[in-house]
Amino acid sequence: MSPSPVLPDERLAADAARLATAHRGRFCAETVQRVITDSYERLAATARVTTHLVVLGERLAAERLDALAHIEGAPGSGLPRVLFVCSHNSGRSQLAAALLAHRAQGHVTVSSAGTHPAAAVEPAVAQVLTETGVLSAETAFPKPLTDAVVQAADIVITMGCGDACPIVVGRRYLDWPVADPEGAPIAVVRTIRDAIDAHITGLLDSLPSTA
Repeated sequence: MSPSPVLPDERLAADAARLATAHRGRFCAETVQRVITDSYERLAATARVTTHLVVLGERLAAERLDALAHIEGAPGSGLPRVLFVCSHNSGRSQLAAALLAHRAQGHVTVSSAGTHPAAAVEPAVAQVLTETGVLSAETAFPKPLTDAVVQAADIVITMGCGDACPIVVGRRYLDWPVADPEGAPIAVVRTIRDAIDAHITGLLDSLPSTA
């Protein structure tokens, strides 16, 4: 048996134990430790501020383990799963994920990721979501695209950014051609938010289980 990985921050030990307990019977403690270590290191590679890395690493690991559990057919994982992907996971995909999660009211499992994740969500994006009561700036962070989250998704939506996702047979793929909010004036970002929200309306209409 290969040894357990050395955690890059000793504070992750409590998070690893908590996740191992949550996934008892699905994943061994060593698997959980490897996922949380890898999640932390991926985020640390692009982080400008490391204050919240432990918390964010645990959140990313939890999402990845949930995706793996879904792939393996774990009980209780039957909600429709939608994944939004853009280059940096700091603008369009964050807007779309937050809006869908807000409007679906727990009837859809929503995630987002970036092929080249940025260090932080665009400030204007966080602002326009806060304005609508959807999201505070502290609750969103760019996440790396992994094979597991693509495989776990029922619907994969790219945001008109030219990024290619791994193709998994049986998944529904969509591309929403919306403008990039990076560096745009706040009024333009609000327009982009509203355009994405219109796409969300159409998506929800196509998912009977969210009614």
